[in-house]
Amino acid sequence: MSGVNKALAYTRQQGSHQLVERHAGLVRRIAQHLLARLPDSVLLDDLVQSGMVGLLEAARNFDGSKGASFETFAGIRIRGAMLDEIRRGDWVPRSVHRNGRQIAEAMAAVQRREGRHAQDREVAAELGVSLEQYHAMLADVSNGRILEIEEFESGIDAQADISQHPAGPFEGMARERFLRVLADSIKTLPEREALVLSLYYDEELNLKEIGQVLEVSESRVSQIHSQAMLRLKSRLRDWQN
Repeated sequence: MSGVNKALAYTRQQGSHQLVERHAGLVRRIAQHLLARLPDSVLLDDLVQSGMVGLLEAARNFDGSKGASFETFAGIRIRGAMLDEIRRGDWVPRSVHRNGRQIAEAMAAVQRREGRHAQDREVAAELGVSLEQYHAMLADVSNGRILEIEEFESGIDAQADISQHPAGPFEGMARERFLRVLADSIKTLPEREALVLSLYYDEELNLKEIGQVLEVSESRVSQIHSQAMLRLKSRLRDWQN
Protein backbone atom coordinates (compact mmCIF):
# COMPACT_ATOMS: atom_id res chain seq x y z
CA MET A 1 0.00 0.00 0.00
CA SER A 2 1.42 3.41 -0.95
CA GLY A 3 2.03 6.10 1.66
CA VAL A 4 -0.96 8.11 0.35
CA ASN A 5 -3.29 5.11 0.59
CA LYS A 6 -2.07 4.34 4.10
CA ALA A 7 -2.73 7.92 5.11
CA LEU A 8 -6.23 7.83 3.64
CA ALA A 9 -7.00 4.53 5.37
CA TYR A 10 -5.75 5.93 8.69
CA THR A 11 -7.84 9.07 8.25
CA ARG A 12 -10.97 7.02 7.55
CA GLN A 13 -10.26 4.81 10.55
CA GLN A 14 -9.83 7.80 12.84
CA GLY A 15 -13.02 9.33 11.47
CA SER A 16 -14.92 6.13 12.19
CA HIS A 17 -13.64 6.04 15.78
CA GLN A 18 -14.74 9.63 16.31
CA LEU A 19 -18.21 8.90 14.92
CA VAL A 20 -18.59 5.90 17.23
CA GLU A 21 -17.44 7.83 20.32
CA ARG A 22 -19.66 10.81 19.49
CA HIS A 23 -22.80 8.71 18.94
CA ALA A 24 -22.47 6.04 21.64
CA GLY A 25 -25.27 7.77 23.52
CA LEU A 26 -27.56 7.27 20.53
CA VAL A 27 -27.26 3.50 20.97
CA ARG A 28 -28.46 3.67 24.57
CA ARG A 29 -31.35 6.02 23.70
CA ILE A 30 -32.61 3.68 20.99
CA ALA A 31 -32.16 0.67 23.28
CA GLN A 32 -34.16 2.30 26.06
CA HIS A 33 -36.89 3.29 23.60
CA LEU A 34 -37.21 -0.30 22.35
CA LEU A 35 -36.93 -1.82 25.80
CA ALA A 36 -40.13 -0.07 26.91
CA ARG A 37 -41.98 -2.17 24.32
CA LEU A 38 -40.38 -5.52 25.11
CA PRO A 39 -40.86 -8.33 27.64
CA ASP A 40 -38.81 -8.34 30.84
CA SER A 41 -36.69 -11.17 29.43
CA VAL A 42 -34.96 -8.73 27.05
CA LEU A 43 -32.06 -6.95 28.79
CA LEU A 44 -30.88 -3.41 28.12
CA ASP A 45 -27.22 -4.48 28.01
CA ASP A 46 -27.97 -7.01 25.26
CA LEU A 47 -29.67 -4.36 23.16
CA VAL A 48 -26.81 -1.90 23.72
CA GLN A 49 -24.23 -4.53 22.77
CA SER A 50 -25.96 -5.38 19.49
CA GLY A 51 -26.62 -1.69 18.83
CA MET A 52 -22.91 -0.91 19.15
CA VAL A 53 -22.25 -3.46 16.40
CA GLY A 54 -24.75 -1.56 14.23
CA LEU A 55 -23.05 1.73 15.09
CA LEU A 56 -19.63 0.37 14.12
CA GLU A 57 -21.01 -0.85 10.79
CA ALA A 58 -22.64 2.52 10.19
CA ALA A 59 -19.37 4.34 10.92
CA ARG A 60 -17.49 2.11 8.47
CA ASN A 61 -20.04 2.46 5.69
CA PHE A 62 -21.17 6.08 6.05
CA ASP A 63 -20.58 8.35 3.08
CA GLY A 64 -21.21 11.98 3.98
CA SER A 65 -21.30 13.01 0.31
CA LYS A 66 -24.64 11.20 -0.18
CA GLY A 67 -26.59 13.86 1.73
CA ALA A 68 -28.00 11.93 4.69
CA SER A 69 -26.88 12.84 8.23
CA PHE A 70 -24.84 10.27 10.09
CA GLU A 71 -27.29 10.20 12.99
CA THR A 72 -30.18 9.26 10.67
CA PHE A 73 -28.09 6.64 8.88
CA ALA A 74 -26.69 5.21 12.11
CA GLY A 75 -30.10 5.15 13.81
CA ILE A 76 -31.42 2.82 11.11
CA ARG A 77 -28.42 0.49 11.39
CA ILE A 78 -28.47 0.50 15.21
CA ARG A 79 -32.16 -0.33 15.46
CA GLY A 80 -31.81 -2.95 12.72
CA ALA A 81 -28.98 -4.65 14.62
CA MET A 82 -31.08 -4.70 17.79
CA LEU A 83 -34.08 -6.16 15.99
CA ASP A 84 -31.89 -8.84 14.41
CA GLU A 85 -30.64 -9.80 17.87
CA ILE A 86 -34.19 -9.99 19.22
CA ARG A 87 -35.31 -12.19 16.33
CA ARG A 88 -32.35 -14.51 16.88
CA GLY A 89 -33.42 -14.86 20.51
CA ASP A 90 -36.81 -16.21 19.35
CA TRP A 91 -38.56 -14.97 22.52
CA VAL A 92 -41.96 -14.52 20.90
CA PRO A 93 -44.35 -17.34 21.96
CA ARG A 94 -45.86 -19.41 19.17
CA SER A 95 -49.31 -18.29 20.29
CA VAL A 96 -48.45 -14.72 19.25
CA HIS A 97 -47.85 -15.77 15.65
CA ARG A 98 -50.84 -18.10 15.60
CA ASN A 99 -53.31 -15.64 17.13
CA GLY A 100 -52.04 -12.77 15.02
CA ARG A 101 -52.46 -14.76 11.82
CA GLN A 102 -55.94 -15.92 12.75
CA ILE A 103 -57.14 -12.46 13.75
CA ALA A 104 -55.78 -10.86 10.56
CA GLU A 105 -57.50 -13.50 8.44
CA ALA A 106 -60.79 -13.06 10.33
CA MET A 107 -60.65 -9.28 9.90
CA ALA A 108 -60.04 -9.63 6.18
CA ALA A 109 -62.93 -12.10 5.81
CA VAL A 110 -65.41 -9.83 7.63
CA GLN A 111 -64.32 -6.78 5.67
CA ARG A 112 -64.69 -8.58 2.34
CA ARG A 113 -68.14 -9.77 3.32
CA GLU A 114 -69.44 -6.55 4.88
CA GLY A 115 -67.52 -4.00 2.83
CA ARG A 116 -66.50 -2.02 5.94
CA HIS A 117 -64.29 -2.20 9.02
CA ALA A 118 -64.68 -5.38 11.03
CA GLN A 119 -66.02 -4.72 14.52
CA ASP A 120 -64.69 -6.50 17.61
CA ARG A 121 -67.78 -8.69 18.00
CA GLU A 122 -67.73 -9.61 14.32
CA VAL A 123 -64.08 -10.68 14.46
CA ALA A 124 -64.79 -12.71 17.59
CA ALA A 125 -67.75 -14.40 15.89
CA GLU A 126 -65.63 -15.14 12.80
CA LEU A 127 -63.06 -16.77 15.06
CA GLY A 128 -65.75 -18.68 16.95
CA VAL A 129 -64.74 -17.23 20.33
CA SER A 130 -66.35 -14.91 22.87
CA LEU A 131 -65.55 -11.19 22.93
CA GLU A 132 -63.57 -11.73 26.12
CA GLN A 133 -61.54 -14.50 24.49
CA TYR A 134 -60.91 -12.28 21.47
CA HIS A 135 -59.59 -9.49 23.69
CA ALA A 136 -57.38 -12.04 25.45
CA MET A 137 -55.98 -13.06 22.05
CA LEU A 138 -55.23 -9.40 21.30
CA ALA A 139 -53.44 -9.12 24.65
CA ASP A 140 -51.38 -12.16 23.69
CA VAL A 141 -50.49 -10.63 20.34
CA SER A 142 -49.46 -7.40 22.07
CA ASN A 143 -46.56 -9.34 23.59
CA GLY A 144 -45.06 -9.44 20.08
CA ARG A 145 -45.30 -5.73 19.45
CA ILE A 146 -41.66 -5.36 18.42
CA LEU A 147 -42.30 -7.52 15.35
CA GLU A 148 -45.27 -5.35 14.47
CA ILE A 149 -43.16 -2.24 14.87
CA GLU A 150 -40.61 -3.71 12.47
CA GLU A 151 -43.33 -4.44 9.90
CA PHE A 152 -44.73 -0.94 10.27
CA GLU A 153 -41.39 0.84 9.96
CA SER A 154 -39.39 -1.41 7.63
CA GLY A 155 -40.52 0.33 4.46
CA ILE A 156 -39.68 3.74 5.88
CA ASP A 157 -36.28 2.56 7.08
CA ALA A 158 -35.47 1.03 3.72
CA GLN A 159 -36.28 4.27 1.94
CA ALA A 160 -34.23 6.29 4.39
CA ASP A 161 -31.24 4.08 3.60
CA ILE A 162 -31.46 4.70 -0.15
CA SER A 163 -29.28 7.82 0.10
CA GLN A 164 -26.40 5.58 1.22
CA HIS A 165 -27.12 2.50 -0.86
CA PRO A 166 -29.15 3.39 -3.95
CA ALA A 167 -31.51 0.65 -5.06
CA GLY A 168 -32.29 -0.36 -8.60
CA PRO A 169 -35.16 1.37 -10.45
CA PHE A 170 -37.66 -1.42 -9.76
CA GLU A 171 -36.72 -1.70 -6.08
CA GLY A 172 -36.95 2.06 -5.60
CA MET A 173 -40.40 2.21 -7.22
CA ALA A 174 -41.54 -0.73 -5.11
CA ARG A 175 -40.52 1.05 -1.91
CA GLU A 176 -42.29 4.25 -2.94
CA ARG A 177 -45.40 2.31 -3.85
CA PHE A 178 -45.32 0.44 -0.54
CA LEU A 179 -45.09 3.70 1.41
CA ARG A 180 -48.06 5.14 -0.47
CA VAL A 181 -50.13 2.00 0.11
CA LEU A 182 -49.15 1.96 3.78
CA ALA A 183 -50.05 5.63 4.24
CA ASP A 184 -53.38 5.15 2.47
CA SER A 185 -54.14 2.07 4.58
CA ILE A 186 -53.47 3.95 7.80
CA LYS A 187 -55.83 6.73 6.71
CA THR A 188 -58.64 4.19 6.26
CA LEU A 189 -58.27 2.71 9.74
CA PRO A 190 -61.00 3.42 12.31
CA GLU A 191 -60.34 6.84 13.83
CA ARG A 192 -59.28 5.58 17.26
CA GLU A 193 -56.87 3.01 15.83
CA ALA A 194 -55.25 5.59 13.54
CA LEU A 195 -54.92 7.97 16.49
CA VAL A 196 -53.23 5.34 18.65
CA LEU A 197 -50.69 4.60 15.90
CA SER A 198 -50.01 8.31 15.45
CA LEU A 199 -49.50 8.90 19.16
CA TYR A 200 -47.38 5.78 19.53
CA TYR A 201 -45.10 6.11 16.49
CA ASP A 202 -45.14 9.80 15.57
CA GLU A 203 -45.49 11.40 19.01
CA GLU A 204 -43.67 8.48 20.73
CA LEU A 205 -46.06 8.37 23.69
CA ASN A 206 -46.11 5.18 25.71
CA LEU A 207 -49.26 3.13 26.25
CA LYS A 208 -50.00 4.68 29.63
CA GLU A 209 -49.76 8.21 28.22
CA ILE A 210 -52.01 7.31 25.28
CA GLY A 211 -54.51 5.85 27.73
CA GLN A 212 -54.61 9.18 29.55
CA VAL A 213 -55.26 10.99 26.27
CA LEU A 214 -58.06 8.60 25.26
CA GLU A 215 -59.31 8.13 28.83
CA VAL A 216 -59.06 4.34 28.65
CA SER A 217 -56.89 1.79 30.42
CA GLU A 218 -53.35 0.95 29.32
CA SER A 219 -54.46 -2.61 28.51
CA ARG A 220 -57.22 -1.27 26.25
CA VAL A 221 -54.68 0.90 24.38
CA SER A 222 -52.55 -2.21 23.91
CA GLN A 223 -55.56 -4.02 22.42
CA ILE A 224 -56.34 -1.12 20.08
CA HIS A 225 -52.72 -0.96 18.96
CA SER A 226 -52.57 -4.69 18.25
CA GLN A 227 -55.88 -4.58 16.43
CA ALA A 228 -54.70 -1.68 14.26
CA MET A 229 -51.49 -3.47 13.33
CA LEU A 230 -53.35 -6.68 12.49
CA ARG A 231 -55.83 -4.73 10.39
CA LEU A 232 -52.91 -3.21 8.47
CA LYS A 233 -51.36 -6.63 8.13
CA SER A 234 -54.54 -8.02 6.60
CA ARG A 235 -54.67 -5.14 4.11
CA LEU A 236 -51.00 -5.37 3.16
CA ARG A 237 -51.07 -9.14 2.68
CA ASP A 238 -49.96 -8.90 -0.96
CA TRP A 239 -46.86 -6.92 0.02
CA GLN A 240 -45.95 -9.39 2.74
CA ASN A 241 -46.23 -12.26 0.29
